[in-house]
Amino acid sequence: MTSLKRTPLYETHRRHGARMIEFGGFELPVQYTSIREEHFAVREAAGLFDTSHMGQIEFEGPDAIAAAGRLFSRNLAALAPGRVQYGLLCNENGGVVDDITCYREREDFAFWCVNAANIEKDHRWILDHAASAEGVRDASAETGLLALQGPASAAILARVGAADAAALRHFRFARTQVANCPAIVSRTGYTGGDGFEIYLDSDNLPQVFEALLGEGGPLGLVPAGLGARDTLRLEAALPLYGHELDEDTSPLAAGLGRFVDLEAGGFIGAEAIARARDAGLSQQLVGFALEERGVARAGCAVTLAGETIGRVTSGGPSPTLGKSIGLAYVSAGVTEPGSGFQVVVRDRALQARVVETPFV
Repeated sequence: MTSLKRTPLYETHRRHGARMIEFGGFELPVQYTSIREEHFAVREAAGLFDTSHMGQIEFEGPDAIAAAGRLFSRNLAALAPGRVQYGLLCNENGGVVDDITCYREREDFAFWCVNAANIEKDHRWILDHAASAEGVRDASAETGLLALQGPASAAILARVGAADAAALRHFRFARTQVANCPAIVSRTGYTGGDGFEIYLDSDNLPQVFEALLGEGGPLGLVPAGLGARDTLRLEAALPLYGHELDEDTSPLAAGLGRFVDLEAGGFIGAEAIARARDAGLSQQLVGFALEERGVARAGCAVTLAGETIGRVTSGGPSPTLGKSIGLAYVSAGVTEPGSGFQVVVRDRALQARVVETPFV
């Protein structure tokens, strides 16, 4: 693992007993105690995640904002300062280069939070496809990111001096102080529940991480790893790049049509996405639950009457529901809730049924 990148919290994670794994080119904690314990801590109280592996790309100046708008699947010009928007970067064929969150701070300044494994690819894509690259900057190396998630997160933020941020509405953000350190705090997250994401100077990460744990401990806050992050996002049916999304997958097939502004158009990939919509989708992403004992994982084949009709993109046990759930691309004729098919797990065809999402 010596060639892997490490966040400034690596030694902190080790002190807290984290088990480390590779993810997105980084060495990150998968769990501290157990995935199940950390999962329920987030659902019932709060969990603190190191998400500093994520990237941040800044756009400054009127030309840079216009350049960003040409790449973003939503109407960036209409995004008011202080608001956050989820959207997509798409290629000319309508596939997804990355899914991102866009923060519009001023009329002439915004930044994108991008997936860790895609930082270099996204930065190059922007430089190659934007009408102007002036004012575009990769700020990933100097920026740290923490995710404070769960119903107690607002109360914990208030205890570290960020009561103003604790009062933010969903998908809003503001500059503030967290544990006496300058920060940008947004009411966003990747768990399907309430929570905040905290952007900091990388050098301040250890101080703020420990301050949050110290003040939040009495309210049930625990450090949480990638394992719980994945079970939480799966229960919320949130896509993971490289699983539900990639450069050959239409956002419409992934059920993300509400994040694609085809009426305004003008962004790269819009015409191809519109053609796919008009032609009809051959496959769509669905949520399913296994009706037999077993665990479906990414890559498992989905079959019906002995014929392969799709594949699982994400799957695993749901701690909240107590059964195995997953996401899969399947033929358009079996996407309605209640539709049945089989998932092949270790050469066994297990019965599964389409269910409404989010699962929890």
